[in-house]
Parts: sequence; structure tokens; C-alpha cells
Amino acid sequence: MKVAVVGVTGMVGQVMLKVLEERNLPISEFIPVASERSIGKEITFNNDIYKVIGLAEAVSLKPDIALFSAGGGTSLEWAPKFAEAGTTVIDNSSAWRMDQDKKLVVPEINASELSSKDKIIANPNCSTIQLVMALAPLHEEYQIKRLVISTYQSVSGTGVKAVEQLENEIAGIKGEMAYPYPIHKNALPHCDVFEENGYTKEEMKLVRETQKILNDKTIAVTATAVRIPTAGGHSESVNIEFEKDFELSAVRSLLNATDGVTVQDNTDVNTYPMPIYAHGKDDVFVGRIRRDGSQPNSLNMWVVSDNLRKGAATNAVQIAEYLIEKDIL
Repeated sequence: MKVAVVGVTGMVGQVMLKVLEERNLPISEFIPVASERSIGKEITFNNDIYKVIGLAEAVSLKPDIALFSAGGGTSLEWAPKFAEAGTTVIDNSSAWRMDQDKKLVVPEINASELSSKDKIIANPNCSTIQLVMALAPLHEEYQIKRLVISTYQSVSGTGVKAVEQLENEIAGIKGEMAYPYPIHKNALPHCDVFEENGYTKEEMKLVRETQKILNDKTIAVTATAVRIPTAGGHSESVNIEFEKDFELSAVRSLLNATDGVTVQDNTDVNTYPMPIYAHGKDDVFVGRIRRDGSQPNSLNMWVVSDNLRKGAATNAVQIAEYLIEKDIL
């Protein structure tokens, strides 16, 4: 199995390497790929040292799988070239997510839709992945009618420059700004760029991607995405209105029985999900599960996950694992 990681020197690319090592995929040949400015750099994978190569050379090597985390522009230009060479591309950017001919996949929910014809597969947005992991079993049982989501997102979701901005501000150092305002001791109701409707792209990703993954455009979704000064891990306050009523004990049981979801919900001893505990883990953590008394059939919950792992790298690697296991490359 020849596996390429495109964008290997970036923040998500580095986590992809770690996840690939941990999950022990059957890799016979590893191909580290990055932009021109990184060609020739050395990286370590499974205790071996590799030199980073460019995209054109990587295409010529015809990897079986290419994990992309190199930005939308790179994906739009190069993913089709890899696909034409017979490579299955799993893309972490937003480039292909809403393309009606491309699958948007969270393996625990809809990997069964994949076939050998899918040569470019889209990895959802980090905040969407953790959300739908918690929603899918509940939607199947109670039919979601409406969602109101507020996110509290780590600076790592923006990238290395944002992490450096936070670290500089904590240390009192003036440096390059990834955001239009300070992030230390602050909260920015501004994730990604604003669209004409007044919502940000991040907020609209939660709307559009949730409907696509759950295969239900009737679900009404509204979102507010906020950047907060945490170094890793996204948190979400989720209000759900269902078509059917529910028992809280049954909701907890459904979530507990869902692969990749861990319920942390005991307020008697202050047990609830937090980014500091989700760091470095692949599960999605759900807590503060309670009925919304203001309207019928409604629930509140708090959802936390490591945005660089299940929200990006791990989900992509899990897609690759599924393709290998089912022999549908």
C-alpha cells in the first residue's frame, strides 16, 4: 500500500503522521509531499527519515491513497491529477465537500456509501465531524427538526500562525497577527470569512455539511461560531428540537452505544467534557445532557473533541482504513 500525505509539514499533516503510526496501516511505501518551499526537508515517520517531495513527482509515483491537507486551492488543482493517476484522494480542505458528485464522509455514519468509483472523498469540517457524531444516533431515533449551535473553537483550527499569535500574546511578545484582534483574554465571534448573509463560512459549513452527512435537507440549522483562546479542542453548545419525544436515560444509552462517542455527564461530581481532557484523543465527548424546558421535544448537550484528530487527521485515516478493509480502492 503506497500512501502519500500531501501537506505533510503543516499542522494537520503532522498529526496525520502520528495517527498513521498509531493505527499501523499496512503501508509498504510512504510518500511525504508538500509545497515547493518544503521540498527537500526531512521528516521522520515510523523511525525512518524521508525527504519531502513535490506534487508533480508524487503524482508520478501513483500512490494508492493520498491524504490531502494542503488547502482548498491545492486540492482543486491537484486532487484531480492524482485521481486520474488512479490514486484515491481523501481531502481535508473545503474544496470538494459540497460538490454533489463527491461523498462527504464520517466513517461511523456513512462510509457504507463509498465505492471504488469514489476517487476524491471529502473530509468534513472539524466542527461538523464532532457535531454529527453526536447527532447521528439521535436523528435516527427521534428525527431532528431544528438545531441551534454555538461553537467555542480553538486557535489550532485556524493554523500555526494563530497558535503563535496566542503564544506571543501570553508571553507579551508583539508578532504576526492571524486575527484582526488579540485572541488572548478575548473571544472572537468570527471564524473564517463573512458571507453575504451575515454568517461566516464556518457557520454555514455547519449548516450545509450537517444536512449532507445526515442526508436530510429538512433539518433546520443555525449556528454562531466563536474563536476562543484555547490551544486545542473545539467545544459546541447544541440545542436540538426533535419530531419525537425522548427520555434522557434513552438518549444517554444511545450515545454510550455509539462507536467513537464517550458520554461524560455527571454534574454531581462536576464531570463534563472539556478541551483539556479531549486533547490527543480520538473520541467525541458529550455531556451536560438535559431537557430544554422552553419547548417540547428539545434537548441541550455539550460536545467536545480534539479538532486536529477526529476533527481532521483521524477521520481521514479512518476513511483510508475503511477503503483498505473493504478492498474498494
